[in-house]
Amino acid sequence: MRDHTDTDTEPGTRRLAKWLDGRLSRLGLTGVFPRDCLLAATLTVSTFVLLTVLFRFVAPAEGVSFDPARAWLLIAGCCAQAMLLCLRRVRPLLCLALIVGLQLPITGAALPEATIRGIAPVIVAYTVGSLLPVRTALLAVGVAVAVESIGAAVVVIPDVLTALAYVSASALTYASATFVGGYVATHRRYVELVRVRADEAIREQHTKVQAAIGAERSRMARELHDVAAHHLSGMVVQAAAVERLIDRDPAAAKAGVAWIRSQGKETLDNLRLVVGVLRGRPGHEGGDGAAPVPGLGMLDDLVRTAGNLAGPVEFIREGEHREVPPIADVALYRIAQESLSNARQHAPGAAARVVLRFAPRSVSLEVVNGPAAPRRVPAARTGGVGLVGMRERAQLIGATFAAGPTAAGGWSVTATLPTNGPATSRPKEEAPA
Repeated sequence: MRDHTDTDTEPGTRRLAKWLDGRLSRLGLTGVFPRDCLLAATLTVSTFVLLTVLFRFVAPAEGVSFDPARAWLLIAGCCAQAMLLCLRRVRPLLCLALIVGLQLPITGAALPEATIRGIAPVIVAYTVGSLLPVRTALLAVGVAVAVESIGAAVVVIPDVLTALAYVSASALTYASATFVGGYVATHRRYVELVRVRADEAIREQHTKVQAAIGAERSRMARELHDVAAHHLSGMVVQAAAVERLIDRDPAAAKAGVAWIRSQGKETLDNLRLVVGVLRGRPGHEGGDGAAPVPGLGMLDDLVRTAGNLAGPVEFIREGEHREVPPIADVALYRIAQESLSNARQHAPGAAARVVLRFAPRSVSLEVVNGPAAPRRVPAARTGGVGLVGMRERAQLIGATFAAGPTAAGGWSVTATLPTNGPATSRPKEEAPA
């Protein structure tokens, strides 16, 4: 992610800063004070060379002459100011005070027509503006300008106009450097804030993507498990029965094979529907007729199929029927489907009962099966994700979910959905399968 403030020059500046930081670190200059000492030493040497050239060659050429003692005093004062810059970040106010204090004798030693000011006052004012709060920086620099100007005006410059010019130049120098330092510090904080927010946005987006991926994986796992486990477990049971009947009753074995083929076709159609819904393909949102989206209205067919495949299954509907939200309709059907599939796997041959209750403020689904009946058909093994999927579906629709063994040695699954919708008239009925 690149912010609009990230111009073409800023990456080059950052690369240069990183390169310089790496060089200084390899030299052992890793702290603020050692690096400021290096800066102070560099500026001290530069100041000495420049002022020496100024007093020996440039000033005589312009008709301004300094006696050697005064020239060396000015050079020593300006070099001392430069050396004090080693304190600019560890003690900025002290550094400013000492540099201003040295500026007074430097101004006094200079000629009225040739005011001397080194680079150190500018750098220390810039540092104060970049490190200290705006109010503190302006107050410190204002005091420095006042002290330097009053001292120069009273002691050194008796002429009023010259004094005003000196005060103006001093104030402009300090104020400009302070404002530049404050602007640079503000810009750095802004860039850092933008970078932090960009990183947070990237992390938040990554978290949302991972959560969406996890939710989609859970959804796909539930749908594929519900569709495949229900039909395939029945096909496994029926295949075991066909295997026993091939030699004894070929006609029954053929009927069993035909049933397995029809179940395979139905499983394939349902899987295609699930894949279409998960991919968001047009025409699959609400079913296509051949493979309708399941719901509570299809519980009769589900119970009938389960009863034909395994032990007897009884379906009881209590209360006045009313519509439930589509997602709850599908979720309750899937819970019933998975419960019957688990009963067939873990308690083959046991009787089961499906109860759908429409209470005034809730709709509950209960699936209860008895203990396994003695049969030669082996129970299918499962990965144990059925209860997890049912519980997740109940949580998604805001229903309470309970599952556990019964006193008779069987198993019970109950899902209760709170509702406030109006009831539509439908008589209580029982549909044993």
